Order: sequence, then C-alpha cells, then structure tokens
Amino acid sequence: MRSRTPKVLHRLGGRSMLGHVLAAAAPLGAAQTVVVVGSGREAVEAHLAEVAPGAVPALQEQQLGSGHAAAVALDALPELAGAVLIVNGDAPLLRAATLADLVRAHADAGNLLTVLTARVADPTGLGRIVRDDAGGVTAIVEERDADAAQRAITEVNAGVYLGDARAVREALRRVGAANDQGEQYLTDVLGLLVADGERVGGHTAADAADTLGCNDQRELAARRRTLNDRVLDDLMRAGVVVVDPQTTWVDVTVEVAAEAVLHPGTQLLGTTSVGTGAEVGPDTTLVDTRVGEGATVLRSQCQQADVGPSATIGPFSYLRAGTRLARGAKVGAFVETKNVTVGEGSKIPHLSYVGDATIGAGSNIGAATVFVNYDGVAKHATTVGDHVRIGSDTMLVAPLTIGDGAYTAAGSVITSDVPPGAMAVARGKQRNVAGWVGRRRPGSPSAQAAAAAAGAASAPATDTPPEPSGPHPARTSDDDQQGQP
Repeated sequence: MRSRTPKVLHRLGGRSMLGHVLAAAAPLGAAQTVVVVGSGREAVEAHLAEVAPGAVPALQEQQLGSGHAAAVALDALPELAGAVLIVNGDAPLLRAATLADLVRAHADAGNLLTVLTARVADPTGLGRIVRDDAGGVTAIVEERDADAAQRAITEVNAGVYLGDARAVREALRRVGAANDQGEQYLTDVLGLLVADGERVGGHTAADAADTLGCNDQRELAARRRTLNDRVLDDLMRAGVVVVDPQTTWVDVTVEVAAEAVLHPGTQLLGTTSVGTGAEVGPDTTLVDTRVGEGATVLRSQCQQADVGPSATIGPFSYLRAGTRLARGAKVGAFVETKNVTVGEGSKIPHLSYVGDATIGAGSNIGAATVFVNYDGVAKHATTVGDHVRIGSDTMLVAPLTIGDGAYTAAGSVITSDVPPGAMAVARGKQRNVAGWVGRRRPGSPSAQAAAAAAGAASAPATDTPPEPSGPHPARTSDDDQQGQP
C-alpha cells in the first residue's frame, strides 16, 4: 500500500477493510473469532478493540505464509471443534450472503473442506481450481505451476475456506515449506485432504467481486467504487432518488429513507441518516448527522448535527458538533453553528456565528450576528428566548440571557441580560464631522463628489418633515438584514 497504515486498516465505505470482513462474518454467529496480527499489530489490535471487542488477536511473529497464519489462529483456540471459517483480512467486498451460501453448500455436500471460488474473465496470476468429473475439487494450482490446460481454467481460488477444525489443524501440521518463498500455504491443506481421500468441494460465489482482494492504492480506489455502486443500487431499489450516482458517495453505515433525494456531489458518511422526502445537496457533506423528514441541506457541511423535520440549511453553511435544529428551523447562507439548539421556526438567515447557545421558538437572528462565547480560557453560554429579534451586526457577549419577545438594536454589543419585551441599544452615538473629506483628502474623487453634492444642495429644495429624534424599535424582516433604531 506504500503507507504507514497497516493494510487491513485502510478505509472504504465507512469501515476499514478488516471491519468489512468482520461485518460479513458476524451474521454467521461464530462462537469465537480470531484475528491474526503481525506488522502494525498495535494499531490493528486497537482498532479491533473498537469494532469487534469480542474478537481475539493472535500474533504471527514471523509471516511464514497463509498456512502458518491459519495455524497461529487455531493455536489460539486449542479446544475448537466443529466448523472453522478462514477468511483473508483484505477482502472488503465480501458479503454476509456469500458466506452464508458457502456454509449451506458445505453442509449440503457433506464436505470435510469447502473452498470459495470465483469465475473471472481474466484469471492471470490467480490459483486455478481443478475439479474432477463429479465436480469435486482435486487441486488448487498456482499459475507458475500450471500447464496450458490449467491456465485456461477461469475458476479461481477466492482464499476463503470452511472446514472441520480438527482436520484442518492436523493437515496444517503436515504442510511443509518446500517452495520458492519458504512459506506454508493454506492451499496445501486442500491437497493433503484430497490425497487422504476426504471429500473436498468448492462453492462458486454468485458475484466474483465479493472475492476481490486489495493490494495497492489503485485497487483500493476500485474497491471503493464497486462498494459505493452496490450501496447506491440498494438505495435506489428501495426508493431513494440518487440524481447522479457517479458523484454521490454513501457509506455502508448510512441510512436513507425512501423518497429522499440525493443531489450531485453529496457525501453521506459515518452514522448519518436521512428521512423521507428530505433533500441533500448538491455539493453537501454530512458526517454522523441526522436529517429529518422533509428537511433540506444545500451546499453545506454538517458534522454530528441533528436537523429536524422541514428544517432548511444553506447554502454554504457549516453545522458543527452539537447543533440541533427543531422543526422548521432555518440556518441560511454562510452561517457557522456549534453546540447550539435552535427552536421551532427560528431563523439564523445569514453571515452569523452561533456557538454554545439555546434559541427559543420563532426567533430571528439578524445578519452578521456573533455569539461571543469564548473569553480565551473558557466557553460561555447564551440563551435567547422565544420570538426574539436580534438586530443585524449584534455582538452577544456570553454569558447572557435575552428574554422572550425582546429586541436588540442593529450594531449593538450586548453584555448584560435583556429583560423580556425590552429593546437593548448598546452603541456609541453617531457624530458627523462636517467638511472632513474636503480638508483631509483635497482633490480626491471623494472630495470632488462631495463638492458637487454641496453645490446641488445649495439649490432650492422642497421642505421635508424632520426625522423623529431618539431611539425607536429596530426595523426588521424575518429573512434579511435588520434595520436601524
């Protein structure tokens, strides 16, 4: 893989390669699971503790081949009896149904050992399955050892075996290492059992892609595409609208309800779920996020967020961990949120940062509002009540409470609690310095424009009523900038 990351920990579709293999085997209900570890064992064991804490790691100190690895696993289970399944750790496309079919075929045929096989268009480099006239497997022949007739065989070894634990254990004791690599091959177990006259069979996977391994970054990318195509195919068959499957990526751990719409450029990752009738995208990434029925997320990124039914997000917004939107809430364009609860029908239309806050129902946060939650050492919370109107360009300096039905004037820096129904104004009084541009920027375009305006102003003008003095309630709109007091 040309990577410091152990091979089986490379990820695709929301899991590591090892995680996919374990997930495929889990429905079989094995009493015990052993994972053979070697290079990078610390990282693999730590990952194993997270994804399959019941599995037992077995250390293969020297990598002496697949047969030796199987022997190490069996040594970790000295009392094991009955059927044992042996699977490669780098087969991320392996499906539970394929393994279940293998188990049934093994039992129905009464085999002592059954090998999973695949039929491929190009078998180059793969071990060929040789069968007798009755269909039993008589040998697995590596390409370098195959004659012309054997090279023409298109049925190949998938590297998955199901056999009697006692028989496999005993055969492994007889496997030698007299080959170019000086290793013990698991394929030799099959040959030994055939020589003993035991019944050995092969079960062909319905989809050859299930058996594909992964040996470099190119193959990993190809496996990602195949896995994603499978996920999207299942979703579309279940009624999900995927507008452009080529640009839509969905992890195997994601849930999407029927009638949801996934637009181009959408990525649904981790434990994300999308409800019925919701629309996601285009150009949207959701990580560990829940999107409720009928909600819309447009050109935005959400991580560990909870988007309620009929809520709307975006475009170009970033919902960080702990964001919770109630039914019908809105987070508009260029908004960032973190650790915030937004009540039913409340709106943060655009150009704002809201962190460590609780916002009640029916409130509106004006454009360019900042919830000032960090003092350089600790985070502090802000509470905004129901039906509050926060004027545009307001700084809310936490800790702070804005009472139900209160207003803040545009451009204010609010540092004290605002009682319910009050209007908070916290800004300096405007002062106009007459003639400043002409004196300090003489000859500039601004000075010339000012002079022209002064000349026009000297012409007779129609009397207009004077503006009222003193503060008055902020002019507001639900979705746009909020006005002046």
